[in-house]
Amino acid sequence: MATYQDLGPYSDFVDAARARQPARDGGGVRAALGFDGPDTLPTDVRLEGTWERDGVVGEELTWSVGYGPRTAATFVKPAGATGPLPGVVALHSHDGYTFHGREKVVDGADGLPPDLTRIRNEQYGGVAFANRLAKAGFAVLAPDVFCWGSRRFPVETMPESIRRHTKVIAPDADEVTEQNAAGRLFENLVEKYCVLLGASMAGVVAAEDRMAVDYLASRPDVQAGKVGCVGLSGGGARSALLQATSERIGAAVVVGMMSTYEGLLDHNVAGHTWMFFPAGWARHSDWPDLAAARAPSPLLVQYDNEDPLFTPDGMRAAHAKLQAAYGEAGGYEGRFYDGPHKFDQPMQDDAAAWLTGQLSAAPAP
Repeated sequence: MATYQDLGPYSDFVDAARARQPARDGGGVRAALGFDGPDTLPTDVRLEGTWERDGVVGEELTWSVGYGPRTAATFVKPAGATGPLPGVVALHSHDGYTFHGREKVVDGADGLPPDLTRIRNEQYGGVAFANRLAKAGFAVLAPDVFCWGSRRFPVETMPESIRRHTKVIAPDADEVTEQNAAGRLFENLVEKYCVLLGASMAGVVAAEDRMAVDYLASRPDVQAGKVGCVGLSGGGARSALLQATSERIGAAVVVGMMSTYEGLLDHNVAGHTWMFFPAGWARHSDWPDLAAARAPSPLLVQYDNEDPLFTPDGMRAAHAKLQAAYGEAGGYEGRFYDGPHKFDQPMQDDAAAWLTGQLSAAPAP
């Protein structure tokens, strides 16, 4: 295998991306995102540990997606559950915070890392929403994804220019702060590599999330044909991408990540991830059209009225586009909540109730 200086432990990503280039005459969302190919289960899945706490049993897992470091994931379900349950993939947010991933949304064997307290309190109502979903009767998988947590790029392999700028931004930073500052800068280089290889960061993230979905669906304690997904912010982008690209998703919740592109142009572009701007997608259509690509597959979008990442007009225009895309067949619901960018406990409760209704009604294949 060739070694690439700026990719370090991800040097094998080059061959993986070349092997998954879509057909040049292909169509659809997956072809537009790049990094396509047959969906497969992750390989070499290992159970690293089990635990039980506060009415929830959990498993710490790792697996290989075929390139880069091993993926870590946490699986939780209600303690005492005896039969298969509907499954949900809980998708962590971006936050400009790459040192941790899944720990933002799930309390695993080691609980909440202290450095995530602010994010958990400000964005998630002070709770682990994956554990709350488990208590509500779901089998929940929270995986790390490309560039976060166990899948982050090490600072020491990043280009000298990024490390130098990181020292300017965060002088005398500890390991966590340095990783987060460098990771934010490095995302631009990640997208450059993806585009160079005929892919996009959005396409890679979606492909890894589809592997997590396929793993969850393969478990004997998960009901056949009853898998959904939910995420806030960057996790909301991941949920929209899964809704658009995975036939296994029976219901998707997108939280705090919906707008028309037109509604971003004034001043709302800089704060967003490349996952929200897949290379070339705007030539095909708009972000709400991507989320609606599998209509009438059930979709709930939760909007925050005072979300500083979007304009009210952009969110309302996206809502109208989704209503039109789903039309009389239904399947789409948009709910607006007062307050800033968040997925607080009332919103989590609404999402859990909606997922319960949708997945209990979803027919098994």
